[in-house]
Amino acid sequence: MTAIVRYNRKETFVTSVASQSRQDRLRGVLAPVLTPFTANLDPDWPAYLRHCRWLLENGAGLAIFGTNSEAASLSVDERVELTDRLLDAGIPASRLMPGTGSCALTDTVRLTRHAVEKGAGGVLVLPPFYFKGVSEDGLFAYYAEVIERVGDSRLAVYLYHIPQLTQVPISLSLIERLLKRYPQAIAGAKDSSGDWGNSRAMIDQFSSSGFDVFPASESLLSKALPLGGAGCISATVNVNPHGIQALYAALTAGDERQASVFQADADKVRQIYQSSAMIPAMKYTLAEAHGHSSWAIVRPPLVPMQREDGAALLARLDLASFSLNRLQ
Repeated sequence: MTAIVRYNRKETFVTSVASQSRQDRLRGVLAPVLTPFTANLDPDWPAYLRHCRWLLENGAGLAIFGTNSEAASLSVDERVELTDRLLDAGIPASRLMPGTGSCALTDTVRLTRHAVEKGAGGVLVLPPFYFKGVSEDGLFAYYAEVIERVGDSRLAVYLYHIPQLTQVPISLSLIERLLKRYPQAIAGAKDSSGDWGNSRAMIDQFSSSGFDVFPASESLLSKALPLGGAGCISATVNVNPHGIQALYAALTAGDERQASVFQADADKVRQIYQSSAMIPAMKYTLAEAHGHSSWAIVRPPLVPMQREDGAALLARLDLASFSLNRLQ
């Protein structure tokens, strides 16, 4: 039986029983898992399970319901059902980092509580993003309410900083305040700002406190890991998990020569996808690789990649010696 964590809103963290070991934390390469849809825009469960298993087989963890999962276009019930079905299919809960952030506090609490109770390795929590220009006090109150209401010693929150989409940044001072109040519950952050200076500041200021920083691009792995970064949560892990995992392994082994080669290869693939709308581009690639045309479907308001653009994408991948056979 798991003990409930009790917090005191006016003091720092009071009691933690059976809290998650730092050594058990999610680290390494994680994919914000793409969500395939059927022609009627329902989640395509067989394709989803196959993709998740393939990612795990290639060394990646599963950050389900991230930006590239089109999570903002998925309902709470859909996220709960997909999580349960993955677990029922034997996907290990410890390899999951579900995205649970929502504009509605109660939705975030429901999704977070569900993930924790199912044994997920952590939860990735966006700030509430509808209201702009909100104060740091308001954001602190939001995260505090989530932690207090979930009230579980297993909770490991990863703050999701993606200001170009949310327009609600996760500041260094907010991280400091949350770590002071909830040092056991605040596990780290995904920094999707694209600002290496910000990622480095997070690592420099907080990694010694056990705060794990995941830049959102494998292009930053060679910079982040030597300083104490935890890995990366990157869109292109969906199509290049083996290459990015090889880079991570070389860096953690201290093999600088091999890491340099793998970094250059991974950067080529990343740059190709960054030149297009990444979600439709990655989905088009998977559709071609699997001969499964519905993989190219996205939920509105996104639009699928047009065939002529897809052909150009595949040609660029071919020039970079990236074979679609690697996706099967």
